[in-house]
Amino acid sequence: MYNQDFFFQALIYLGAAVISVPLAKKMGLGSVLGYLLAGVIIGPFVFGLVGREADEVMHFAEFGVVLMLFVIGLELQPSLLWKMRQSIFGLGGLQVLLSSLVIGAVAILFGFELNKAIAIGLILALSSTAIVIQTLTEKGLLRNVAGRSAFSVLLFQDMAVIPILALLPILATWGGQVSLTESTLDKVTGVSAMPGWAQLFLIIGVIAGIIFIGRFIARHIFRLIAETGLNEIFTAMALLLVIGIALAMDSIGLSPALGTFLAGVVLAENEYRHELESTIEPFKGLLLGLFFISVGASINFTLFIEQPFAILGYVMLFIFLKFIVLLLLGRIFKLRKGYEFLFAFLLAQSSEFSFVLISFSTQNQLFDNHTAGMLLLVVTLSMTISPLLLIFNDKAVRPILSRRQNKQEFDEFDEINPVIIAGFGRFGLALGRFLLANNIPITIIDSNPANVEILRKYGFKLYYGDVSRPQVLEKAGIAKAKMLILSMAEHDEALKVAQYVRKNYPGLQIIARAKDIFHVFEFYKLNVKIVQREMFNSATELGVKVLVQLGFNKYEAYRAGRTFKHHEEQVMEELYKTWKADDGDFIKETRRFSTQLSETLLTERNYTIQDADWAWDVDSARKESIESSSENKTKKDNLN
Repeated sequence: MYNQDFFFQALIYLGAAVISVPLAKKMGLGSVLGYLLAGVIIGPFVFGLVGREADEVMHFAEFGVVLMLFVIGLELQPSLLWKMRQSIFGLGGLQVLLSSLVIGAVAILFGFELNKAIAIGLILALSSTAIVIQTLTEKGLLRNVAGRSAFSVLLFQDMAVIPILALLPILATWGGQVSLTESTLDKVTGVSAMPGWAQLFLIIGVIAGIIFIGRFIARHIFRLIAETGLNEIFTAMALLLVIGIALAMDSIGLSPALGTFLAGVVLAENEYRHELESTIEPFKGLLLGLFFISVGASINFTLFIEQPFAILGYVMLFIFLKFIVLLLLGRIFKLRKGYEFLFAFLLAQSSEFSFVLISFSTQNQLFDNHTAGMLLLVVTLSMTISPLLLIFNDKAVRPILSRRQNKQEFDEFDEINPVIIAGFGRFGLALGRFLLANNIPITIIDSNPANVEILRKYGFKLYYGDVSRPQVLEKAGIAKAKMLILSMAEHDEALKVAQYVRKNYPGLQIIARAKDIFHVFEFYKLNVKIVQREMFNSATELGVKVLVQLGFNKYEAYRAGRTFKHHEEQVMEELYKTWKADDGDFIKETRRFSTQLSETLLTERNYTIQDADWAWDVDSARKESIESSSENKTKKDNLN
């Protein structure tokens, strides 16, 4: 019976994840919100497929956060961590301090006693490591300035959990409410009654042991296991390492997540780092998903229904207060051009550690059940709203900031050139360098102020502006230009610019960059016929090199690449006509052209080519030319 219940619960959780997450991703909501919504739907207040056991599942799934920090640690070398010390302790420390003070002060205004207000401030000052890191990873923001700053704050917050746990029982005794018993101390420290100096030495010893094992012993153990060729043993060893460190840190009262992060950093220079990362990744992803589902399932809608406006007001007030503190700190630490807003929206929610801290405070009689329930609801709803805040930033705040920056700061053009390049990222930079090397006068416009600032240092003359605004194009001399090259990465914006230019300047030649074949077709609809797919040529050139490595001679590989490109150019117009007709034959025609291409390439391979036939190769042609000149001179000398 137990096994049936277990498998039934597993079926519910996995089914909810498989159905909800792809739908959420499809709607642009992100996987985190998909997991949270899945938990709400299967929870006791909607379909009731899971009940009180959701809390137990959450405690188990919190191990996903531990695994996540281990994987993050693997990607950070100690030297890089040392460089981040200012943002970790400066920005992170100020965030926790100021957020605690502001939220605590507002709690006092709402009638909470001082000790409870301090506890509420400390608990709500923390942000969700799981949600933020998952979001940063999905959106590729972990390496930009806002992502790095948010990561630094999260690291400090994880370290701050330990002193907060130690402080909560002290706050509970404030005013003589509860006696600080030996069992309470055990809960705080995780160590039986020991002198303070002994506990300190024990903590130092455990941390030193983790560093020593990771630095000097782990390499040899992993090598011995790798030599067995049994992947399952390597997986078992990786999990054993993480679980062992988590238990060791928990036993001395430190955060298991902090311990595994430290272990990951120590192992960052280990040659088995990538194998460890790929081994842990599936477990991390599944457990994190389970954690988010459990959070959604644990929302107490009964309490919410009783006081919906009050609770929503608390949530909005909490997010607003934290957002203001984070925005202020972002400005102080020189986050500009919209990054300060991204930083503030990223960290405006509460933390998964808040569940632990609230529960611990209740055990120590610091909070009554009603206050704890309200706090849990505020924490859960803030985490649920968090992905929506980022969507709001992407869809509303960032465009407004971009328009305002362009309105206030876009550059004046001091010259008019026949060619205008819109967008100067990696694609535009390569194109621009090629044209400049051929002495083609160009006007370069880019909407990324940081990119403009950096490339100007390298000697490029860039103008900062948004080409989607007609006045920018007019000031750039679009009326006198001969050609507009849309090399911008914002594909939808490129189509809008092409549509405007085609309507108002029909004689201007437009050349565009496209992300895929369907983007090419959208340009064709606007009568833009010269379109280059951004990955096509580089992928084909790499394919030519692959053929050479697989045994093709250089001419065969080169000819195959040329034939492939030529065939694509020929069939593109025909595919466009089929796609435009929308008669359901597009896939059929695509497959027919693929078969035709394979037959063409196979036929050309049967044409016998001598290895010495390298007339297409510049170096070989030069060598043959020199040899030919030498032979001709010899012949002339012989004739004379």
